[in-house]
Parts: sequence; structure tokens; C-alpha cells
Amino acid sequence: MSHFSYKNGVLHVENVALNAVSQQFGSPTYVYSKAALVENFSAYAGACQQHSPATDSTLICYSVKSNSNLAVLQLLSRLGSGFDIVSGGELLRVIAAGGDTRKVIFSGVGKSREEMRLALSHDILCFNVESIPELHRLNEVALGMGKRAAISLRVNPNVDAKTHPYISTGLKENKFGVAYDEALACYRSASALSNIDVVGIDCHIGSQLLDDAPLLEALDKIIDLVNQLAAENINLHHLDIGGGIGITYDDEKPVAIDDYLSRLFTRVNAWRQAKYKGAPIKVMFEPGRSIVGNAGILLTEIQYLKHSEAKNFAIVDAAMNDLMRPAMYEAWHGVQTVAQRGGQAQIYDVVGPVCESGDWLARSRSLAIEAGDLLALMSAGAYGMTMSSNYNTRGRAAEVMVDGDQMHLVRQRENPADLFALESLLA
Repeated sequence: MSHFSYKNGVLHVENVALNAVSQQFGSPTYVYSKAALVENFSAYAGACQQHSPATDSTLICYSVKSNSNLAVLQLLSRLGSGFDIVSGGELLRVIAAGGDTRKVIFSGVGKSREEMRLALSHDILCFNVESIPELHRLNEVALGMGKRAAISLRVNPNVDAKTHPYISTGLKENKFGVAYDEALACYRSASALSNIDVVGIDCHIGSQLLDDAPLLEALDKIIDLVNQLAAENINLHHLDIGGGIGITYDDEKPVAIDDYLSRLFTRVNAWRQAKYKGAPIKVMFEPGRSIVGNAGILLTEIQYLKHSEAKNFAIVDAAMNDLMRPAMYEAWHGVQTVAQRGGQAQIYDVVGPVCESGDWLARSRSLAIEAGDLLALMSAGAYGMTMSSNYNTRGRAAEVMVDGDQMHLVRQRENPADLFALESLLA
């Protein structure tokens, strides 16, 4: 997290001290670095340009579910990003942020008719279809609207991503996609439907991959399937290899984006040349965590230090409703004090005020702290705010974007009245 560093003993994001963020906006607060977002997106864009320079030969579709704040989407749209969505609500967010709907791909296993109508009315680039019943529903909806729906099939290649089982999506037992062995027949069925245009193929095997070998294995299987389709005169315009590249939370060493894309395009370009004489079948990506994960932190204040015979607890004002990943995945987030303090460090569990034993944010961390100190939960930019809830009638955190020495409030903190504003008393 190169844009988060200590200056004169105080943790800064770019040129802004995090204690200044707390003084102005309170806590808990998600804080994002604009420079980190630009740098992370540019790693993909630059590698694509280097390894596949032909015009319109690649498209990066940021995974909105990882962080859907409008300012994040606006920034990425201005950088040229497309968007991978999984709900109608996410499409409306992209539109509100000024995103180009013609660069939107719609994934997800449970698309409703209303969501399909919404997406068709905004002329999205493509639906990533994940089952035969969905394919027939989409054809029916498109027929009723007098439109044609561009689709790719999300193919499940049965490749083990070797990641947490909750975020592994490419095995036979996962709910996602069409089984590899059934994909050819599914494409034949899709090609025969009246209001469906078959334009691509999609594959996404999981998240937080540290090694690109599973991704390249999946790519080889997808390329083989594209060749089989071409032999039946089903010619595709794009190949979407999904996302999944991981980030460093603790001591992980994820593959570098440029190294991964170099290996990927070595295979893709050789295949393009052999099968299509270099014709640029478009290659698409769906990164999320690797763009925004290490661009954000969760800022929280210690309320109490509680010492017991078994454990020491640092009770903070953030909780599992603010950052669900530790409770859900037993995920690791680094913990740094905002102000470096001398004195003897002790081992603490960092926990929140929610009435659940599962409400913990970090365990067994060596910290020299006092009540009232600020902590930064690192690498919280992805699946932090988007997975947050209002459990215990707790308002969700504020969000702040830092640009150099400027702070921008990009989401106000919720208050209790906001939470029950849509509820009604009985007569």
C-alpha cells in the first residue's frame, strides 16, 4: 500500500494525515487513495496496451461488487474502464456515475425479468448467461421488447482456483456458469434462439488468486472451446477471462499484473495468429479486488481497552457490520496505529461493539495503544463497504476519497433515522 505511509510518526494517505480525516469526518470511515486507484487500473491498461496494442482489442470491466461507490466508478469510467455488474442496482450506479452502458457486462446467476429489461433498455454490451433457463428467459424478454440480447455463456471449466471455498467459482460443485462439457450444446441452443446474438464466452474461476497458473489453465480450455465453436460456424467477438488476481493482505505475494498478462497474451496472440491470422478477437477482464483492495483502509477509534485473564481486547467503534470479511472468511487485515506511540506493546484482539462473539476485526495483534487512539484496518478497499450492513441498527460508515492533499466526502455517514425512514407503524 504505497500511498499509505508514516510521516513524522503519523499515518498518511497520500498527503493527508488520517487523524485529520477523523477530526473532520469522524469514525468509522472508509478512506480511499485516488492515486492508488489510478495506479492499479493503469497496471491493467498499460499491460493490455503493451501486449495487445491493436485498437479495440481489449476491454477492462471493473467488478462493481468489489466497491460500488459512485466516485470510484466515476474515476474508473474517466480512465476508460467498462464495468462488470451483478444486479440492476449496480447498473443504475454505473449510469449515475457517468459510466458507458455500452461497456457493461451483466453477470450473476439470478437475473430477474425486470433486471433484464433494464439492461436491454440501456443497450449494455453483453449478458454473461449462466444457465439454460436464464437463456430462454432472456430471449423471451428481448422478444417482448423487440430487441436482441447480446450474450456470452459463462463456462465453468472445472479448474481449482486454490483459494477460499467461499470465493472459488470454477469447480463443478459451484453454482456459477454452464458446465464445460455442456457448453457446446448450450451454444448451439443459444444460436437457434430468435432474439439472442451470441457474441462471446466468459470464464471466472474465483478471487484472491496468488498464482496465475489456474487462470492460464482455464484460458487454454476456453480457447479450445472457442475453436470447437468456430468449426461449427459459431464465431465469437470476445473472450472474457474474468478477474481474480489477489492482493497482499499480510505476507502474500500475488503474481504481478504485467507478468500475468504477458503470459496470457503470449498464448492469446499465438492463437490469434494461428487461427485468425492475427484478427483481434477482443480479450476482456473483470478485475475488482486488485484495483481497489489496497487503495482503501477503514479508520476506527479505540473506545475501551479491556484486560482479562485470557485475553486483551481493543474495543473499537467499527464492527462486523462495517467490515464483514474477518467474521465471514476469517480474513486477515493488517492493523496499524495512526499515531506511532512508544511504550510496551501488548497482544490484543481488535473487536467491535456488536452483540456477537463473531464481531472481531483482528486477532492477536501486537499493539502499543491507549483508549482514544485511532487504528487503520488496512487493505479494506474491496468488499468492505459493499458488504456492510445495518445490524444492531448501526449506520454504515462514511467514505472519503483523498486526492493529494485534498479530502472529498464521497458518502455521508448514515444516522439511525435513515435506517427506519422506510418503515411504518401499525394504525
